[in-house]
Amino acid sequence: MALMTARRVWIWLHRWTGLTLGLLLTAAALLGALMTVLRPLDEAMHPELFRAPPAAAAGSGLAPAAEASTTPLETLRRRVAEEFGPKSTMTIRPPREPGESLRVMVRGPAWEGTLYLDPVTVAELGRRGEAEGLANLVFELHSALLLGDTGKAVLAFTALAYLALLVTGLVLWWPTTAAQWRHAFKLKLDKGTTRGLFDLHRFGGAVLGLLLAVTVASGAWMAYRPIGGWINALVGEAAPKPPKVGPDHGQRRPLDAIVADAQAAWPDGRVGFVQLGAVDTRPIRIRFKLPGEPHPNGLSSVWAHPVDGHVLARQRWDELDLAGRSTAWIYPLHAGELFGPAHRVLTGLLGLVLFGMGVTGTWLWWRRRR
Repeated sequence: MALMTARRVWIWLHRWTGLTLGLLLTAAALLGALMTVLRPLDEAMHPELFRAPPAAAAGSGLAPAAEASTTPLETLRRRVAEEFGPKSTMTIRPPREPGESLRVMVRGPAWEGTLYLDPVTVAELGRRGEAEGLANLVFELHSALLLGDTGKAVLAFTALAYLALLVTGLVLWWPTTAAQWRHAFKLKLDKGTTRGLFDLHRFGGAVLGLLLAVTVASGAWMAYRPIGGWINALVGEAAPKPPKVGPDHGQRRPLDAIVADAQAAWPDGRVGFVQLGAVDTRPIRIRFKLPGEPHPNGLSSVWAHPVDGHVLARQRWDELDLAGRSTAWIYPLHAGELFGPAHRVLTGLLGLVLFGMGVTGTWLWWRRRR
């Protein structure tokens, strides 16, 4: 009797978690699966944004050719501040392979989006708002529901609830006798639509449950930063804070020279991003991807003074706190960038499986009510 009562409780938890929070994560899973194909498709369909032209005409674009050819990043810094205002921040993504455009993510009071530029002349190739273009819109929906930090928190707690859904499903599926084990992995797809979907729903959760759990848990980690803080607190570690700027030691140096000095510190590293604050009271952060670093954008950092460029601090990714070191692995694991193209395909398929689990679960509930 107690066993039957417990089972009814598990069924109730599984059903209503799936029909409420589970449906939100089902939609997020479908969007995540779409991301695995939309990003490369977007780049292929819009080469005018993502690929630099063979050569830019002298004197065209945002800056005179002589200035752009020697200090393109400094030219860019000035132009962004002039157009978007002194309260705007910018993150520069240099080309990572020959022929790529230079991209600048701008965050300001009046506009948020990405500029696409010729890396030699700094001529603008185009621009997109934060949610402009199908790939960007799907990403913003998948990562934050277009609600900023609020949407990220909602998705994170939804993902944690979905982990409970996977656990309850596994408990309900778990065979307790030898006869049940013999039939546990059988699919009866010729017994009608409802029975076929029931078997697929049960089979997908039982066989792929661990992979689905990794996908969901890593998504929660990426969506909600306080989770990393909780982990650090458990082990007694603290995330490093950006160094204080302090007084400058000379005249303002071009941004290109500051980045070159940082590169000299790690000549075998690839610059992933150059992050600039809105004012000179915040350091410039140059992020590197070092050999052996799993994060595709790199988390190793050099912090430099925004005026004279002297190095304020330097830290490798494997010297970060536990949450930072974990993110170096969790981000590419969730995005499908840890094990090459096969991993990306697997990530897309797992997103479709999660979507299918939500659809089949809802169908089975609806059929039972009829």
